[in-house]
Amino acid sequence: MRVAKHPWLAGLAARLAFLAGLSLVLLPEGNWHDPAGMAAHAQDGDDGGDDGADDGGDDGGDDGGDDGGGDGGDDGGDDDANDDGARSSSSVNQGAGNPFGRLFGAQRRANPAAAESRAARKASARKATPIQERQAGEIVVAGLGRDQQAALESRGYRVIDEVDLSAIGAQRMVRLRVPRGRSLVAAKAEIETRTAGARADFNHFYRNTSDESGDPACRGPHCSPLEMIAWPLEGSAPRQCGTPMTIGMVDTAINPDHESLAGASIQVINAVPQAYLERGLAASGKGHGTAVAALLIGSAQSRTPGLLPNFKLIAVDAFHRAGSDERSDAYTLVKALDLLAERGARVINVSLAGPPNALLEAAVKRLAEGGITIVAAAGNNGPKAAPAYPAAYPGVLAVTAVDTAKKVFRRANQGDHIAFAAPGVAIWTAASVRGGRPKTGTSFAVPFITAAAALARSADPGAGNAQIIAALAADAEDLGRPGSDPVYGYGLVRVGTLCQVSNTAAANQ
Repeated sequence: MRVAKHPWLAGLAARLAFLAGLSLVLLPEGNWHDPAGMAAHAQDGDDGGDDGADDGGDDGGDDGGDDGGGDGGDDGGDDDANDDGARSSSSVNQGAGNPFGRLFGAQRRANPAAAESRAARKASARKATPIQERQAGEIVVAGLGRDQQAALESRGYRVIDEVDLSAIGAQRMVRLRVPRGRSLVAAKAEIETRTAGARADFNHFYRNTSDESGDPACRGPHCSPLEMIAWPLEGSAPRQCGTPMTIGMVDTAINPDHESLAGASIQVINAVPQAYLERGLAASGKGHGTAVAALLIGSAQSRTPGLLPNFKLIAVDAFHRAGSDERSDAYTLVKALDLLAERGARVINVSLAGPPNALLEAAVKRLAEGGITIVAAAGNNGPKAAPAYPAAYPGVLAVTAVDTAKKVFRRANQGDHIAFAAPGVAIWTAASVRGGRPKTGTSFAVPFITAAAALARSADPGAGNAQIIAALAADAEDLGRPGSDPVYGYGLVRVGTLCQVSNTAAANQ
């Protein structure tokens, strides 16, 4: 009676019986329902997993965090896309081995845009998260007298940390805690009014300029961008050029035990205030710094040979982590530059970017006047973004990134301050623990210009920054409109002539 009352139930039962019978016909050979069989199907996607366990997994912890912090979390979107891809692959594998999956899951699998849409929504949500520009409740002051400090302390200010800048004007720099209830803007104005001769600003944050969204086309030294910049080769490694000298870099921590840095002359200094770690902030990761160091001085016998393996590198760790945000700040950055100048670094690699800061500007100016060349990343905020610093300060060599087709990296900052272009998309360099992987961002273009500037200074130790720029511009390949332009600067640096000149100068010494 119920079947007659509900005739659609009879139809449904008939369809289910038909599908059940059909599934028996479509069953593949072997026990698809066996756990071992399912494991075998899952192996279809293991190639990526193996790399993850080796280099990719390591970099997923360090580099993934670095790049997320450096680029405002944009790269998190790529991770989400990969996650969705893994889920989609898993669904396809189960459907391939399970006839019910093929029958009932066909419609879902036929719409791959759904997974991409989920990844896009997650990436968009992460991009919308505001990035903290400066340290809350702090003002940094350089040149503060003891009496001025006492007067500020009587008004509720408290000294958190201080350091003597021996190479930058022989002055003292302090971090001040602002009294509760007083805004940073009001505090800065008050300090500037009451401390004649001192220089005050916010404790701005600076982040690495890497980007993992580039196409990882290069998988080894054999496809190195060295040919793009005409660096002479010996086999598959760059030829040693110039007289070895001391170069510096301000970056994250590095892994000095990486095989790429075996036998290298490298000194590592941690400039991060101990108080940061004591209040729960974490030490920086090693992915970004190790990659930059390898590009500069990586062993010619390693999988990731560097440009200047015989030069001495002083690497200053100026970064800390606040959650997933890896960053430096104005106080630590100025301190790091002073440490490098004090130890004789004549060319300094700064693969980071952030907002303008009065103390940083004064430090950069002082170093440039002292004949020290600072090479900095243009930034990855896009062609319409405001200039990033310290790259945009006068006297700094601002570097943009280009791909193997010599096209500008789509996310690189632009402006009249851009000095030169260098390879910076899918650059093969060291991973944080071992081996290598491709890296993208203006961060990884900087070492090429740092190396070129070091060669120019090696050929003419007394040259000022204007002469260094002129030497690099003379042989640069003009990529944009004739002359210097806001996209490529003077163009793609070519170092063949610089190498010859520096080697000749070394032979005549």
